[in-house]
Amino acid sequence: MGMEVSKLLLADGWHLGVAARRMDALQKIKEISPEHVETAALDITDVDAPQHLLELISRTGDIDLFFLASGIGKQNTALNIDIEMKTVETNVLGFTRMVDTAFNYFARHHGGHIAVISSIAGTKGLGVAPSYSATKAFQNKYIEALEQLSHMRHLSIQFTDIRPGFVNTALLADGSKYPLLMKPDFVARKIVKAIDARKHVVVIDWRYCIITALWSMIPRYIWRNLNIRNKK
Repeated sequence: MGMEVSKLLLADGWHLGVAARRMDALQKIKEISPEHVETAALDITDVDAPQHLLELISRTGDIDLFFLASGIGKQNTALNIDIEMKTVETNVLGFTRMVDTAFNYFARHHGGHIAVISSIAGTKGLGVAPSYSATKAFQNKYIEALEQLSHMRHLSIQFTDIRPGFVNTALLADGSKYPLLMKPDFVARKIVKAIDARKHVVVIDWRYCIITALWSMIPRYIWRNLNIRNKK
């Protein structure tokens, strides 16, 4: 999704600083418009990731929008501890590390916009993917908290929490059959539209709006007896 959003932002005339673990992915974006793209190798689980982000911002000259699309998740009914811990390391520790760096940069400078991809999975605790749903709930609440903190400190920082449903990306390439699967380019257009509109929270798309609303209404004593899983 990060690739598709980058394409749309470049088409809108943005100058981008793009970071990822894989340089081959970064090169594909830079080839679209070399004069408008700066790149940096960065892993959000590394403790020195904030330094690399700030160096990238310095090379771009400044930053108005920080967009975070990094995250992992797997179905884990066997509760493999390695999967759970890696998910927490990326979706909680890495997420916090990068969002805080952007927040503090904007606080020191002119303000800005922080947009993150979380998930509808944070709506309820999903037994099929415990750490994934829990870490996404963390992201939802963390952005909500930072939005309040920004207001308390009288900062000019805006936030957009983007919550897609199932998107046809490598994250879901596990052989399972996912319902209501959306194409990355469709989701990217919705993301850019939400960012431009300065929406605080956006669920993509209307079908998932209905699903999450229904999920939220289910009492806990009923939810814990449901069998929610995807077929192989």
